[in-house]
Amino acid sequence: MHPAQNANALGAFLRARRELVQPHEVGLPATGTRRVPGLRREEVAMLAGISADYYLRLERGRDRNPSMQVIEALAEVLHLDADSTDHLIELARPAPRRRPSRPRSERVPEGIVMLLDTFTVPAFVQNRYTDVLAANDVAVALSPHMAPGVNRLRALFTDPVARELHMDWEQGTAGIVAQLQAASSSDTDDPRLAELIGELSLKSERFRTLWARHDVRRWESATTGLMHPQVGELHLRREKLAVPGPEGLLLVVHHAEPGTPPAQALALLGSLSATDRRASTQNEKP
Repeated sequence: MHPAQNANALGAFLRARRELVQPHEVGLPATGTRRVPGLRREEVAMLAGISADYYLRLERGRDRNPSMQVIEALAEVLHLDADSTDHLIELARPAPRRRPSRPRSERVPEGIVMLLDTFTVPAFVQNRYTDVLAANDVAVALSPHMAPGVNRLRALFTDPVARELHMDWEQGTAGIVAQLQAASSSDTDDPRLAELIGELSLKSERFRTLWARHDVRRWESATTGLMHPQVGELHLRREKLAVPGPEGLLLVVHHAEPGTPPAQALALLGSLSATDRRASTQNEKP
């Protein structure tokens, strides 16, 4: 069974987070031989003020609708941050009645496509599965994994070029998997998402390890470091903005503070990509 197809997503999350908390972090003595990593089930139950039997039912999927009071107590014991707590609440909500699934529209609005070409910095649009749907020339020049048709998640974990390009590959991979966990909480039975997660679980040990942790993070602004073969080291801001229209589309923009070396390197990269485009256009003329 693929991770995204876990019928007991709430129990899997609780178990994974329980195993990450050490006894001394919650004031318990770490004495004797412990056969499980992290906290025992009965220790979580005691600290949260619930019965061990009830907590066992939660982990085993026999009770999937804990009260908000129980959720808050578990979040405190498991040291969950705001994003992880929101994820726990999402998993604990009663599942709505299913409706016949409809194909998701992934057409990038024409205005957004036009907007991409007005940017002098790298910009592209991706869907909830991290497939790149549209990009400007400087984005493709910055990374081959920003080109339309590329799945950024797959490239990041399976293409050696990605690890060479991303100076913060370890941190970046952890972040993108945590964001995928957050996205999956609202649609745990999405077959396309399950297929992608299953594929990466088979192909990448790093992905398997990160997915099993159940870390959760909402997408937000961040800084990323790239070692570009033409313009050298780049430390860029990355913004992700929701695109009005089709569900799950994000406009991703990389930029730098004006006048700084990264901004000058981006300007050089834009000039190089424009030159390459003009040369390509001239070669195509009869």
